Amino acid sequence: MPVVDYKKYCHMLENASKKHFAYPAINITSEATANACLQAFTEMKSDGIIQVSTGGAEFASGIGLKDGVIGAISLAQHIHLVAEKYNINVALHTDHCQPGKVDKFLRPLIAESKKRVAQGLKPLFNSHMFDGSELPLKENMDIAVELLKECSELGIILEVEAGVVGGEEDGVNHEGAPAEKLYTTPEDMVYVYERLSAVKDAKYMFAATFGNVHGVYKPGNVVLKPKILKEGQDALKAKFGKETQFYLVFHGGSGSSQEEIRETIGYGVIKMNVDTDTQYAFTRPIVDHMLKNYDGVLRIEGDVGNKKVYDPRSYMKKAEEGMKQRVIQAIKDLDCEGTTLGL
Repeated sequence: MPVVDYKKYCHMLENASKKHFAYPAINITSEATANACLQAFTEMKSDGIIQVSTGGAEFASGIGLKDGVIGAISLAQHIHLVAEKYNINVALHTDHCQPGKVDKFLRPLIAESKKRVAQGLKPLFNSHMFDGSELPLKENMDIAVELLKECSELGIILEVEAGVVGGEEDGVNHEGAPAEKLYTTPEDMVYVYERLSAVKDAKYMFAATFGNVHGVYKPGNVVLKPKILKEGQDALKAKFGKETQFYLVFHGGSGSSQEEIRETIGYGVIKMNVDTDTQYAFTRPIVDHMLKNYDGVLRIEGDVGNKKVYDPRSYMKKAEEGMKQRVIQAIKDLDCEGTTLGL
């Protein structure tokens, strides 16, 4: 299936909301990690979301360039090409773009989509995330509203965040954030809805924070309060009507219990970002390969090594398989198995 169009993406999100499951949104950094996602979605008969962070995009462009725009375009074009061969739906998304990176990352990608749409093609990415959580809420929403207008005209969905996701990811460190910043209030959620819903016919997702953190933590070390999501959704219904609700996004889910994940889905989470766990799942088989084939991957004491084990394909296939299995686990955790909308 080709990468979805706007109508199909909206149908995906609506389907998740009505049937109470969430899509795994998997961060990628390479063709191999993208391929792992596509294979996992296919095997589980699940649609899904593949996303690229600013740092992941820079890496994909090569250590000589470190050009996030080129890297993001390259990864997106790869997925547009290979997704044609699969029988599930996939949406493309860019993750966490802070205010200081909007003009050099987000807007150039929106401009690239504008060129594609003018040629009768679909946008390069189906959705983008603007992370203005470091700003006062009004300033955050001022920028978000303008970006939402730009995206909506092209058939692109915008994701926004209010409140701070703790921990560290992609060089952005919120480990010392005040505790109150880790929990979005119902009043904040009402304000976000008021501002974004003013953009006629625009679609958006909202990453509210409820104690979630980026990075890897042992179970019990992260104090989640999922009921914050329910309180916010209830506040919307009380003010704007019982049919009103957010499409919510769960960031920083590593170390969360199955019960907590399922609880957030019950409160309207339709997308859960997965990065730290898939990074480990990709790397672990490589480590295992190197330790088991130490004398083959190195030229020790004048020997020539063993090309069969230092050929990158020998361990990258294992890495791709390892990541695929972790994406399959995420699909099961989010009740997404067998939910594809079909072609």
